[in-house]
Amino acid sequence: MGRLAVIDGLDGSGKTTQFDRLSEYLDNRGTSYRRICFPDYGEPSSALVKMYLAGEFGGSADAVNAYAASSFYAVDRYASYKRFWEGDYRAGRLILAARYTTSNAIHQMAKLPREEWDGYLVWLEDYEYEKLGLPRPTAVAFLDMPTEVSQRLLSHRYAGDESRKDIHERYLAYLRRCRETALYAAERLGWEVVNCARDGAPLPAEEITARLIQLIERDD
Repeated sequence: MGRLAVIDGLDGSGKTTQFDRLSEYLDNRGTSYRRICFPDYGEPSSALVKMYLAGEFGGSADAVNAYAASSFYAVDRYASYKRFWEGDYRAGRLILAARYTTSNAIHQMAKLPREEWDGYLVWLEDYEYEKLGLPRPTAVAFLDMPTEVSQRLLSHRYAGDESRKDIHERYLAYLRRCRETALYAAERLGWEVVNCARDGAPLPAEEITARLIQLIERDD
């Protein structure tokens, strides 16, 4: 089997930038790998995810319970795996993923009271890795950007148009809960937490990339 390295983080944490920079590094090194991104918005399997994020099931993230919303994302991952990258993974290639099952642990667990978090993590790993048969990651990096910093970056991304944010991005209290659940999951599940800010400002992109390269090479 291959290796599966996952980069995850809250919206505005720099996932896309770091995913592209790490891909460039692997390209230059001549590494045989495959890039995958979730949700897979270009495929029909993401239809329920898009409806959920657009608020078609209710105007807030809490309108859809953690287990139902988790299933929307899990099915999208399953379709991607079976259609596009199962062969590469079984052939021993490195799979580099932007978001994965980890995102459910971050965004959906935040909807639950803290006393239910451990039970949810057990359910999530059993559901996606055992019942659906998706590969377990060999390495996970959580890009930890303080919520206030990520919100400034998101506002810049959308040129101040708050209406362009999805139902996860609009609510600061929800994003703060997501950071809390992410750090909890990281401790429980052994993720690498990569600090992405210092003194209220984002760290240079190259400094973060260097940490990610260390993580990839450590598990090589």
